[in-house]
Amino acid sequence: MNLFQKVGFRLVILSGRKGWGTWAILAAILLFWCPLTARAEAPLRIAYTDFPPFHYRSSGEPLQGFFFEIISEALQQRMGIPLKWSAYPWKRCQQNVRNGIDDALLTVPTTERLHYTATHPNPFYLKDLHLFTRKGHPRLTEMQHLQTIADIRDKSFTVVTYSGNSWHQTHVASLGIVTHETDLVENVWRMLAAGRGDLVIEWPHGAWPAIRRLDLTEEILDIRVSLAAMPFHLLIRKNSPFARLLPPFDDTIQAMAADGTIRAIMAPFEGK
Repeated sequence: MNLFQKVGFRLVILSGRKGWGTWAILAAILLFWCPLTARAEAPLRIAYTDFPPFHYRSSGEPLQGFFFEIISEALQQRMGIPLKWSAYPWKRCQQNVRNGIDDALLTVPTTERLHYTATHPNPFYLKDLHLFTRKGHPRLTEMQHLQTIADIRDKSFTVVTYSGNSWHQTHVASLGIVTHETDLVENVWRMLAAGRGDLVIEWPHGAWPAIRRLDLTEEILDIRVSLAAMPFHLLIRKNSPFARLLPPFDDTIQAMAADGTIRAIMAPFEGK
């Protein structure tokens, strides 16, 4: 007999002995207790897009990636918070969190996103960004001497990115740099290889698995020029009951960095 059955049985006995007053009081207690139990067991719903090696599924395998491992270790293993991961195109991920369908994103805390989410002080990961171009680009030498993002504009280069990349909108497009967008992250590399833009600004360990999967390794070049780094945070919708987890999550991430856990998670991915 589970707890609900036991309580219900006792309510029936007590209502017969002491009348409807006792029944009403105990029923109110039961109704109050049930939602609290449901909330305690509800998972934190994380919206993500397939983006190797951060978080992705392949060939029917379980979800994998180093963001997935870091967040699962922090929230699920160390803090005891159940998680539900739901994959969508990146624009929809953000819309779903904004509209209350999902609770959280793993991304850069831009001004726009902080209108509807809260976050923690320290990034759980800093993503160093490189410039990529197509092999044989006639202006490669000029690209190798770029020193700031503003130099991209001043040299009249164009950049390819994916829709919903708020970091790009804030740090690149806002400077007047001509941008070509695609709805799918992997199409960025197809467009670059086809000459539909001069540059892509991306993290090399995330770029190369996609480039290899698309069989574009002979067409894409990492210029090895780094102009920026992206700080990744856990963003939770402000009106989500899970927003209270952000301070202890920050403490947990700092502990994982100090004890070597994050470094151990990253090692196999950075070698790919």
